[in-house]
Amino acid sequence: MGINVFDRIPERFFNLLAGNSNYRINADCLLEIYRIFENEISYKISRDIVRDTIASILMTYNLEQEENNDVSPNDRAGAVIRNFYEAGWLSEETDDVTYEKQVVMTEAGIALAEFLIQLSTPSKEEYSSYVFNIYNRLRNRDQWAGNPYTFALKPIYNDAKKLANSLKKLSTSIRSIIEEIVEEETLEELTNNLMSYCEGSFIKEYSRLIKEQNIHIYRPAILKELEMMRRDKDLYELIVIDCFDNEGLDDEISAEQRVIGLFEATVKFLSNDYNKILNDIQKKINIYLNLAVGRARFLLSHDDNTRGNVQQVLKLMINSLGSEDEYIYGDLYDLYTQEFIDPASLRFPGKQKIIKDATVTEVPDMTQDDINRAAAQQRKEVNNPFSKEKMKEYVLSVMGDKTEISADSFPAERKADILAIISSAAYSRQNGFDLTTNDDYIESNGFIIRNFTISKNGGKK
Repeated sequence: MGINVFDRIPERFFNLLAGNSNYRINADCLLEIYRIFENEISYKISRDIVRDTIASILMTYNLEQEENNDVSPNDRAGAVIRNFYEAGWLSEETDDVTYEKQVVMTEAGIALAEFLIQLSTPSKEEYSSYVFNIYNRLRNRDQWAGNPYTFALKPIYNDAKKLANSLKKLSTSIRSIIEEIVEEETLEELTNNLMSYCEGSFIKEYSRLIKEQNIHIYRPAILKELEMMRRDKDLYELIVIDCFDNEGLDDEISAEQRVIGLFEATVKFLSNDYNKILNDIQKKINIYLNLAVGRARFLLSHDDNTRGNVQQVLKLMINSLGSEDEYIYGDLYDLYTQEFIDPASLRFPGKQKIIKDATVTEVPDMTQDDINRAAAQQRKEVNNPFSKEKMKEYVLSVMGDKTEISADSFPAERKADILAIISSAAYSRQNGFDLTTNDDYIESNGFIIRNFTISKNGGKK
C-alpha cells in the first residue's frame, strides 16, 4: 500500500477551509500570498510584506469581532499568519545576513494554492498538443537516446494519460450541458444555452483534434515507433536500466514490469480507448444537438398553442398600421364580421350566474411610457425573426429552384445564421418539408452542427 496523503501533511492542513471557519478569507489570503511570490526568485519573502498583504484583505472584508473590536488589522494579520504556520501552508525562516524574519510557502501550501486556482479558473486544454508531443518526441530519437525511459517512454505515457483525462473531463462537461438544456423554459434561455455551447472553450480545440490535427494521421507512425522501441533488444534493455536507476525500484524485474505496463497502457489507449472516448463524446454531442432542436420545436410549438391567436391579431394590427400615429383597422375588423349562421353555430344558454353583490374593480391608469413599453414589447414578439412563416420563406429563398437543400448550403457566418438553420429544421415539418438527418457534421467559424437535408414533399430524398 502506498503512502497516504495524510501521512505527508499536517493534521490541521484542511481545517482553515472548513465551513465553520473563515474559509473564504483564508482562501483569499493564501491565493494573494501565492501571487506576491510571482515576482520573487523563490517562495520566500519578508514577513512584513506578507502581514501587510493579509491586513489589506482583512480590511476589505471589514470583519466584525465581538470580543476583539480594538485589535488592529496588523495584529489580526499576524494571527492569520500563525494559523497558516500551524496548518502547514507557510513556514518561517530567519535570513542569514539581515536576520529578518522570512515567510516561506511550503510545497503543500503551493500545491493547495494552485489547486484552488485550477478549480476557480480551469486551464484551457489544447487536446491536439498531446498528440503532437508524442509524435515529435518519437521522431527525435537523438534527444532521448541516452535516457529512453526518462525522456521518451515515461513522458509519452504521461501525455497519453493527460489526453485521456482531458477528454474524459470534456465528456463530463457535455453531460452537464445536456442536463441544463432539458430544464430551459423559454426560447431565450435555450438560445443562451446554445450560444454557450457554440462558444465553449472546448469546441475549437476538439474540432482541431478530430479534423485537421486528427490523431488518425499520426497514430500509425506513433504505434510503429513504440513497437520498434519494444522489439529493439538493446534499446529495450536500456529503457529498463534507465527505469531502475530513476524510479528507485527494488530490482530490475520490477523495473521491467513497470516498462511493460507503460508500453501496454500507452498502446491500449491509442489503439482502443481513444476511439471509445471519442465515440462517447460524439454520442453526447449528438444527444445535445437533437435535444436542442427538439426543445426548440417544443417551445416554439407550445408558444404558438398558448398565444397563437393573440399573435395573429397582433400581426394584423402591425400590418394595418399606416404610420406610428395612424391605425387602419378595416381588415382587422372584417375578420370578425358575422355573415353566416348554421345549426353548428347555435349555442344554448347555460345556467345564468346570479350576481348578488356588486363589486368594483379599480383599473390603474397607464402612463404614456407604460403604453409605449407595452407596444414595443408587442412589436418585438410579433416580429420574431425566427417564426415559422419567416423560416419557410427563408428555406424557399435559399432552396431556389431545387427540391432539396442540405444544412451546409445555408449561410453560417453569424450567430443569427446558426439560429436560422436550427429554426428551419425545427419548423420543417410544420412548413410542409421533409427533414432527413445525416451522419456527418458541418463546421463554420467555430460552430459545429449536425448536417441535415430539407426537401419539398414529393421531392428527391
